[in-house]
Amino acid sequence: MDYINQRVHELYWKNDYNCARTMLFCLREIFEVTLEKQTIISAAGLHGAGGFRAQCGLVEGGLMFIGIYYHFLGRSEEETVTACYKFADTFRKRFGSLTCYELRPGGFTPNDPPHMCEELTCQAVGFACDFMKDAI
Repeated sequence: MDYINQRVHELYWKNDYNCARTMLFCLREIFEVTLEKQTIISAAGLHGAGGFRAQCGLVEGGLMFIGIYYHFLGRSEEETVTACYKFADTFRKRFGSLTCYELRPGGFTPNDPPHMCEELTCQAVGFACDFMKDAI
């Protein structure tokens, strides 16, 4: 977990990445999977649907990684869809919600300190790692 805490902190504070990109980068490094540039670019607005406070970027980043990793492992699309459902269900049970609105009740305002979800991100990356290890 020390690696995750350190890496999340670096990705947030040195790179100013959002939660979805941070999740993708951490999982990519832990599971040694190459991500294409367009994958990283596509996650630019996935922090609560661009701040709309919809689905949490930690969920979205995790789901994106499942699709990438399952393809890398040669899993079927059906297996990928099932894993995504299970990830969302177990994430909701563990953290209480899938939405930024509930996971980050203060929302997004100009006065927010940066990276308010750092602690939650560390927990969610650890959760995603455990999920992936159990799923394969």
